[in-house]
Amino acid sequence: MNEKSAKGELGARVAALAILSEVLRKRRPLDAVADDVLGKANLEARDTGFALAIANETLRRFGQLDALIRHFVPKPPQPQRAGPTPEILLAGACELLFLNVAPHAAVDSANRLCLRDKDAKHFKPLVNAVLRRISREGKDVVAAQDAPRINTPDWLWTRWCDAYGEETARKIAAAHLSPAPLDIALKGDASIPGAETVFGNIVRLRETGRVDLLPGFVDGQWWVQDAAASLPVRLLGDVRGQRVIDLCAAPGGKTAELAAMGAQVTAVEREGMRLARVKENLARLKLEAELIEADLRDFKPEAPAPFVLLDAPCSATGTIRRHPELPWIKNASDITTCAATAQDLMDAAGAMVAPGGVLVFAVCSLEPEEGPEQVDGFLYAHPEFKREAIKPNEIFELDAITPEGDLRTLPCHRAEIGGMDGFYAARLRKSG
Repeated sequence: MNEKSAKGELGARVAALAILSEVLRKRRPLDAVADDVLGKANLEARDTGFALAIANETLRRFGQLDALIRHFVPKPPQPQRAGPTPEILLAGACELLFLNVAPHAAVDSANRLCLRDKDAKHFKPLVNAVLRRISREGKDVVAAQDAPRINTPDWLWTRWCDAYGEETARKIAAAHLSPAPLDIALKGDASIPGAETVFGNIVRLRETGRVDLLPGFVDGQWWVQDAAASLPVRLLGDVRGQRVIDLCAAPGGKTAELAAMGAQVTAVEREGMRLARVKENLARLKLEAELIEADLRDFKPEAPAPFVLLDAPCSATGTIRRHPELPWIKNASDITTCAATAQDLMDAAGAMVAPGGVLVFAVCSLEPEEGPEQVDGFLYAHPEFKREAIKPNEIFELDAITPEGDLRTLPCHRAEIGGMDGFYAARLRKSG
């Protein structure tokens, strides 16, 4: 390896270490931390990719890696006196066992990272010894681990077993061990070479580089949207020429989907920066929508609309494949908080629906409190709404309809082609 490559890879590891420390210690979202750290790191594209691979896979396999290190060091160094030593061990073990980095490169780089920190340098002999043992014995230890279970913290495992049964909970957890593929929603008759059709206008790429360099991006022929996330819009039916209010609209996939279907869309989003991104995407796609920056609880449309879509903020536990830090930075209280907020949002959304109109409520959560329990509470408080059962042909015959007639996708659905996000949606009709 030449000097430039070695320097770049060390820079990538420094960035990955900074990302992991921020995520695990301050419970910050991985995407936001990565944007901050990599925006200042000035790395080449290859090294940026390496930094993200280390951070993502370390978090995806955090349960296994933590148990592995404790196998060799029953009392691991504590951050209060060891600086970033815990993260150096985690990332080094990840490189050795899950990223297939050469042992000498992974161990030597970990030693260098220790020397860069005033506290971690005192633990360099420990790091060196532990990682060398992991390079020799780690694969056997990992092979004996129950990966789906150990990478799922107790608070989530218990919830999923209660909600879906242990067999399905295990399938969900197993699906989280692989990164999500890239799903793309095609506009019109556009196509992407090498993509396989999931259903409708959704295609999937297994391997990609930078999204903005893919064919058709600059020309606005498609947008990124998980297959499951595209389904709630379809529950509205034929919206061509109809008014649709899209609430909590960012990042804008559903707004684009509605506009491409010919709807007259009003997209409401309270965060200005996120709304600006929606505007940029619509401009690239050559699609139009009315964009309004407002908290939906304060937004009052000029007149009720025949169609309202609320993709409510939630714990996002259905997107763990894309956000592997979620199990480790959130807890049950976050779900309670999100559920309480959704009650207010759903009440406000219901008031925007015209008589005889439809409200579709959706969340990218696996938690019952944020999905079906939310709908049940709303229907009890608003007898003017009735649940309208979803039909299999509306969701491409996908086996994802609950006994109540709602949509429920799981990360293990369509496992043969790489799974999909966990999503819940219900269609509610307002009496005329």
